[in-house]
Amino acid sequence: MAEFRRDPVDGKWVIIAPERRKRFSTARYEPGQQPPTEQCPFCAGKESLTPSELFAFRDPNTKKDQAGWRVRVIPNRAPILRVEVELQREGVGYYDKVSGLGANEVIIETPDHNQVYSKLPVGHLTEIYIAYRERIRDLKKDNRLKYVLIFKNYGRTAGAVMDHPHSQLIALPILPKQIVEEMRGAKDYYDHKERCIFCDIIHQELEDRERLVFENKDFLVISPWAPIFPFELWIVPISHRPVYADSSDQLLRSLAEAVKTAMSKLDLVLERPHFNLVLHTVAFDVDDSPDYHWHFEILPRLTEVAGFEYGSGFYINPVTPEQAADYLRRAEL
Repeated sequence: MAEFRRDPVDGKWVIIAPERRKRFSTARYEPGQQPPTEQCPFCAGKESLTPSELFAFRDPNTKKDQAGWRVRVIPNRAPILRVEVELQREGVGYYDKVSGLGANEVIIETPDHNQVYSKLPVGHLTEIYIAYRERIRDLKKDNRLKYVLIFKNYGRTAGAVMDHPHSQLIALPILPKQIVEEMRGAKDYYDHKERCIFCDIIHQELEDRERLVFENKDFLVISPWAPIFPFELWIVPISHRPVYADSSDQLLRSLAEAVKTAMSKLDLVLERPHFNLVLHTVAFDVDDSPDYHWHFEILPRLTEVAGFEYGSGFYINPVTPEQAADYLRRAEL
């Protein structure tokens, strides 16, 4: 029987409807839908086809904008927002608009065009997450910007338009609505109970263990209480950590272990699904927060969002988080 579940952080409601399970399917992501490797601007040896790199992990004695890199960050060739734009706020009668200030960068995750995310070694994933941290730290110096959203789209149904493994960064002069709602919900909870909601979620999940998929000394991988998508996972620091940019190299290596395990289990159970991965952290003007944890959200794209979801704001999920967690826990890597 279907039931409504409320996300305890941002307050959104989800309909868990197991009888609709036959309506979702996996969609294996096969490479080769874009131009072949020799034409891919993200491949090693094609650095001249991209803007100059902003950050990179490189082999010794290799030069900027040449081969020899392991992770490479570049400006998007066709950016949504531009850092050169002057910040202007304007009213058009009743309406508001802001100039297209910001930044749009691409984190090229590996020189290997056909590499699979879950197959990347922990050390290599760590370098990707350090690159995230370093770019956030750099962009935070621009006091016109309020937030950086980092995300990965894998597969056509998740919005990927390039086959080469990469993620993206968009810096914004306005806080995203989802982040505002998360931070407001966390603050309201803290103001009422004088406890961090994420810390309470962690304690609850460690006690129940029904939605717990994996744990190491620093992170939990959980199937959240009210997931939007089937097999959605959150990767949450166990200790109270609101600011991703404050993460140590050692902590990010522990994160890489958790992400690799989560993605390996999803690939095994769902046959390498299309997915989105997003990083949520606090706004730039928050140096510390007693009520928020930065975290990763992994969203497999097994169902479609249609008129009911857009019209009502309710998402329908045909798999309970307890069932999803059980499948993934039992997946032997």
